[in-house]
Amino acid sequence: MLKKTTGIVIGYTKYRETSIITKIFTRELGLKSYVVNGVRSSKSSSKVALFQPLSLVDMVVYDKENANIHRISEIKSDLSFQRIPFDFIRSGISMFMAEVLGKVVFDNYQNELLFDHLKVKILSLDAEQYQPGLFALYFLISTSRYLGFEPEDANDFFLQLPVDQTGINYNSKIQCLNQLLDEEVQTAPMIPGIIKRQLLDDWILFYKIHIEGFGEIKSLSVLRTLLS
Repeated sequence: MLKKTTGIVIGYTKYRETSIITKIFTRELGLKSYVVNGVRSSKSSSKVALFQPLSLVDMVVYDKENANIHRISEIKSDLSFQRIPFDFIRSGISMFMAEVLGKVVFDNYQNELLFDHLKVKILSLDAEQYQPGLFALYFLISTSRYLGFEPEDANDFFLQLPVDQTGINYNSKIQCLNQLLDEEVQTAPMIPGIIKRQLLDDWILFYKIHIEGFGEIKSLSVLRTLLS
């Protein structure tokens, strides 16, 4: 059955000589896998840009019940990025976001509120003004709300971590995280670099607790290098 939907590309893997299998989180149908033939051929190589991580697309797809892999009838860009592909830091953040999404959004999982939230975050990453040093943290914090495990406050957050958090920076991390969790704050708080790095590690650990099989984030080291 042909269905029209919008989607966020999570990524793709090469398939055979010129094709790909792409995972796209669609607003109406959830996360689906699609085979796209010939997109890596010399004549169609430009089309593979549509399937870069976090690309926003409009599609008409063949959606077959109980099928593991589907096909796309029509696809076009919903919005062309102005800054993400041309800025190393934004590109690094987008790699991080896409890798996280690949671990928290599962096949056929549909959540329109999560989709709308992610689209807003992607557009804000491409906007002229953004907070590079805090973007990944804000992304993890805000996305946890739509995944159903947002902490009530910093104390609740650290109580859930399976490690001793009473180290030298514990009180500072409590204070800084409460600032980040406060939605009424209009300006981003000033947080020391060491605290930001530790909080990012803490939040990745928090996701590991709540998402089975979350594993390691390979793009984290790249992100750290870009933000150092």
